[in-house]
Amino acid sequence: MGVIEVPAFVAVTIGIVVFFLGAFLTRSVAFLRDFNIPEPVSGGIAVALGSWAIYAFAGRELVFDLAVRDYLLVAFFATIGLNARFADLMRGGRLLVLLLGLTIGFMFLQNLVGLIGVTLFDLPRPVSVLLGSASLIGGHGTAIAWGPQIETLTGFEAAEEMGIAAATLGLVLAALIGGPIAKRLIDKNDLHGRDDADPIVGLEFDEEDDDTPEEVTHIGLMRAMLGVHVAIFFGFIAHEFIKDAGLQLPLFVPCLLVGIIMSNTVPYVMPNLTWPAGSRALAVVSDFCLSVFLAMSLMSMQLWTLAELGGPVAGVLAMQVVMTVAFILLVVFPLIGRNYQAAVLSAGFAGFALGATPTAIANMSSVTKRYGAAPLAFIILPLVSAFFVDLANAFMIQFFVGL
Repeated sequence: MGVIEVPAFVAVTIGIVVFFLGAFLTRSVAFLRDFNIPEPVSGGIAVALGSWAIYAFAGRELVFDLAVRDYLLVAFFATIGLNARFADLMRGGRLLVLLLGLTIGFMFLQNLVGLIGVTLFDLPRPVSVLLGSASLIGGHGTAIAWGPQIETLTGFEAAEEMGIAAATLGLVLAALIGGPIAKRLIDKNDLHGRDDADPIVGLEFDEEDDDTPEEVTHIGLMRAMLGVHVAIFFGFIAHEFIKDAGLQLPLFVPCLLVGIIMSNTVPYVMPNLTWPAGSRALAVVSDFCLSVFLAMSLMSMQLWTLAELGGPVAGVLAMQVVMTVAFILLVVFPLIGRNYQAAVLSAGFAGFALGATPTAIANMSSVTKRYGAAPLAFIILPLVSAFFVDLANAFMIQFFVGL
């Protein structure tokens, strides 16, 4: 079996091309357009299917160097932090706590479904978390971290591969169900977004944007990028202190928090400084980072690993999707307000419940492009899904592994 290694520069270039491929597909295919499927998802899945064809017919495996993708993720969350205002966070405090509580309850149900699944397929009980919150809400990183431990504990040699396969399939499903869920909720309840909000992420794809250069200047973009990189710089320092304290958090979490602190202190300390928060330039940077990150994540999926593990992963993931959709429609949306913001958050909940936080943001941005802004949703959801949930998930996994 030959391996085709794609270096970092080529990989990120392909990622940009994949975004435009997805934009073309989304505009051309009614289903993708009507159900708010994000452009990077359309293009990324198409390329992943192409990679699978190369693997199946030519016996060559495409391996992408994703170093730039990791930078894009950190930069994206820095932009989210820079757009956050304490006033919005205070106003959304109750909603944040409520969404966190719902998420913890959902993680328990997710692992319970995983436990039912491994019982049906006669697999060791600890494997349930690899078909539950470790691989789905936790994503590839958590699945890779827990896979070897569960393999050692149970002697089940395919544990790590199963976890990675579940995380991969979950990412695809998360990107496909968020938009349709939001569309149903918005259409059924006749909901509308805000037209007066500052842009955060989710700028509408428009090939004629180049005709309005006065809206985004090179100085504006440089100012936005400087703010992002300063947030990353101090976020990296904070991350080192957090590691030294024995707490494991992804790098993007302290970068998000530093961005929030900067945007709520610097403009008051230096009132004459032009600050990029709420600017279209920062929204462009945010959209670019998210779009290329997600395109690279999906185009690099090795879909043949799903086929090799077959029944157990597909069967349990089907159960997880049914439970997730029912939980969102019957519990999440009614309890968080039954309004437009709740519908957008429902799309985001689907994104991180089965996939990852960037997928959640992409789902929400795809909805807001079509229906209108919901700025608070883009602040609350990352704080829940990328910060508090990682801590709660560690305890949840420990509990179910010990059953």
